[in-house]
Amino acid sequence: MPTKRNIPSPERNKLKNISLFTDEEKLNQSSIAIEKIKLPSSQPRRYFCSQSMETLIASVKKDGILQPLLVRPFNDEYELVAGERRYRAAQTIGLSEVPVVVREMSDLEATQYALTENLQREDLNPVEETEAILNLLALNLDKNIPEVISLLNQISNAKRGLTNNVVRKTDIDMIEDIFKTLGRLSLESFRTHRLPLLNLSTDILDSLRQGEIAYTKAIALAKVKNEQQRKELLSEAISKNLSLSEIKEKIKQLQPQKENNLAREKINKIIKNLNKSKMWEKEPKKWQRLEKLLDKIELLLDE
Repeated sequence: MPTKRNIPSPERNKLKNISLFTDEEKLNQSSIAIEKIKLPSSQPRRYFCSQSMETLIASVKKDGILQPLLVRPFNDEYELVAGERRYRAAQTIGLSEVPVVVREMSDLEATQYALTENLQREDLNPVEETEAILNLLALNLDKNIPEVISLLNQISNAKRGLTNNVVRKTDIDMIEDIFKTLGRLSLESFRTHRLPLLNLSTDILDSLRQGEIAYTKAIALAKVKNEQQRKELLSEAISKNLSLSEIKEKIKQLQPQKENNLAREKINKIIKNLNKSKMWEKEPKKWQRLEKLLDKIELLLDE
């Protein structure tokens, strides 16, 4: 079985309860030649944790494939819908046949099931999880990825009173239902903590996908704007398995101390003057203008 990640089991169990197969399908599963199964042409590039794949391969060698693959008829062959890790494990050890459930499905249904199965993986890394959730939202909302991201931001801003844009209640309900079913993240947590992952530099993003570095370490490394320094520190963090505190200390050493001091002095001076002025009591109109600026600062920090 795949190695478990540090995710509370009740959250994982919510999604595990979403079964890919009916009881009747489980009873009527069959075996077909592995050479007749093809990966879909639209299969996205994905990385599989080498350790968990080795564990799965050992398990398949010992006990066989315990859960069938989900396939659909495709010309004279079959297209894999769900079960890519088991499919690759079977190929690795040279199985000639694999257990399958064959189901007639449209392209839309196949994508839905593939995403659901992907989100059930125990070794799913934060980038894959973020992309899978976005694709699931896009599929259910009938929108493309940029439109989904824009909609999530609109909903957040509307809830915080930062915009007058009206978002359809049906869209809000559907999005909230999906997050509730997944049981991992709230809509706002996904927007503020996961979407920024997709804006990371390619080197950090690839390391995250391959499970070479943890999410928190990746976020810290992304703050290094000098590309050469970032790549060197990323390589060191991976090869030496640096802790988050060690990475932060090294980043601190890279930053010019003078600039740090000036920035800190400026922030402290603004806070001191603001507290001294008591603008919220003495000058309410100015305070209203300042509140809007503070909201904008908060949005920038969230990004």
